[in-house]
Amino acid sequence: MLATVINVILVLLGSALGLIFKNRISARFSSGLMFALGLCVLGIGISNMIRTNDTLCVIICMVLGTLLGEGLNIEKRMDGLGGVLRRKLIRGEGNNRFVEGFVNASVLFCVGAMAINGSMEAGMNHNYDIIISKAVIDGVTSITFAAAMGVGVAFSALPILAYQGGLTLIFSLVGQGIAPEIVTEMSAVGGTIIVGIGINMLGLPKEKIRVGNMLPAIFLPLVYLPAAQWLSGLIG
Repeated sequence: MLATVINVILVLLGSALGLIFKNRISARFSSGLMFALGLCVLGIGISNMIRTNDTLCVIICMVLGTLLGEGLNIEKRMDGLGGVLRRKLIRGEGNNRFVEGFVNASVLFCVGAMAINGSMEAGMNHNYDIIISKAVIDGVTSITFAAAMGVGVAFSALPILAYQGGLTLIFSLVGQGIAPEIVTEMSAVGGTIIVGIGINMLGLPKEKIRVGNMLPAIFLPLVYLPAAQWLSGLIG
């Protein structure tokens, strides 16, 4: 958990710096920064997505995971959580992007190979190198996110603590690793979702992609790959 706490602290620190300096950035530069950051997020997502060794796995997991997420209406629940935090903790005007910052930062910081592999290494081997590296990246990213989207980014520290810290505890209790091919496909699915965040940040779709509702897809390779191998054994 120590590495996850460091991750949380760096996100809070980066968010604070972003909020402090955001007023020194003109609207033109803020817009340019947002587009530049959107392109970077898009690139991060694509780099993870193309690592897949089983495209069909990514497609099926994305379809089933999105159907599940839409049924559970996860994004609306995340929006609701952000709204509650906003009403209780935020005073005054100018915080219209609170929920957007909270949701986008939470998804970006919580998905991907580094969160999964880092939690695995920390929980099983007490090796914190991966999560510390991720913490630095998240901290730098939170500066630009907070400057562009506001204080909601700081509250993404809560999902990081719950998700990443929870994974670390689970791996420490389970005491065994996940097959590398499963981690690869989970990362590829997570990368696909991050692409959606990048597209939203660039303002490309007429209707925003509900990336929060796609989150269950990340975990479906845990079921899909063993099932596919079992069926392959029956057929072959």
